[in-house]
Amino acid sequence: MQQRKLGPFSVSAISLGCMNLSHAYGAPVSAGQGERVLLAALDAGVTMFDTAALYGFGANETLVGNVLAKHRSRFTLASKCGMQGVDLAGDGKLVRVIDGRPETLRATCEAALQRLQTDVIDLYYLHRWDKQVPIEDSMGALSDLVRAGKIRSIGLSEVSATTLRKAHAVHPISAVQTEYSLWTRNPEIAVLDACRELGVAFVAFSPVARGFLCGEPPDVSTFDAKDIRRAMPRFAPDNYAANLKLLPGYQVIAQEVGCTPAQLALAWLLHKGEHIIPIPGTTRVPHLLEDLDAVNVKLSADVMARLEALINEKTVSGNRYSEQGNREVDTEAF
Repeated sequence: MQQRKLGPFSVSAISLGCMNLSHAYGAPVSAGQGERVLLAALDAGVTMFDTAALYGFGANETLVGNVLAKHRSRFTLASKCGMQGVDLAGDGKLVRVIDGRPETLRATCEAALQRLQTDVIDLYYLHRWDKQVPIEDSMGALSDLVRAGKIRSIGLSEVSATTLRKAHAVHPISAVQTEYSLWTRNPEIAVLDACRELGVAFVAFSPVARGFLCGEPPDVSTFDAKDIRRAMPRFAPDNYAANLKLLPGYQVIAQEVGCTPAQLALAWLLHKGEHIIPIPGTTRVPHLLEDLDAVNVKLSADVMARLEALINEKTVSGNRYSEQGNREVDTEAF
């Protein structure tokens, strides 16, 4: 597997997002299936695994810890704080809460270390900037965790270039993680360039457009009741019908290149910059191996231009998040 630089680490050019083993796209997979995917990734050369306190409200960190703790020396471990499940009503039902207060970040880290069965987390992201807390305060808490040896480096998720620069002035940032794919191009406004300038890796989540750029686009009528795509405007009936019209031309390009649609989406990201590291997620080993083989796909400048002309912020219908989701991300000067 090709390697790319991320802070003090060298990680696989395509790494693994573990979220959908436990969260977001319907019922979690069985522990056995999760173990098969994680171990297959490790054996195939994946050297960074990405999880979060939010995913399954701790269940994903627990799964990663149970399966990979014995192989801890073989990979870079990334997790996230600042957004997790909280029992607000005292009835045992957890709800998602964004909380960037220093005391919360410290407590979340301690719980994560236990679930992950490790003494230190290599890369710890602030999952969302809590706009009620100055970014400098949240960064101060994370830098304290570095000094205490609880974490090795700091990342940010879904932040603007402005916020990245403010945070980087407090403590060096190793990575910014944000949605980036052919159909989500927001990072191209300012964040990608800011990362390149500051020597920060850019970790691209949802690189195959939440399944849209895979071989068979998802059938929205079959989405589980808890599938987060149900609330995403791009999957609403009218928008989705319009977006599906983009796929025939996209599939033609994949055929010309000699790769699968998912591999084309990942190869496009790899060609956009040496500091970009896609983290596709999957629940199936064959899909995992297909994704990882995208490192061998070569794209010409002409193919890159055709892809970007076909699928971009002007040709895709619908916002990526609902109004509530848009309020939660840091989009100023994105």
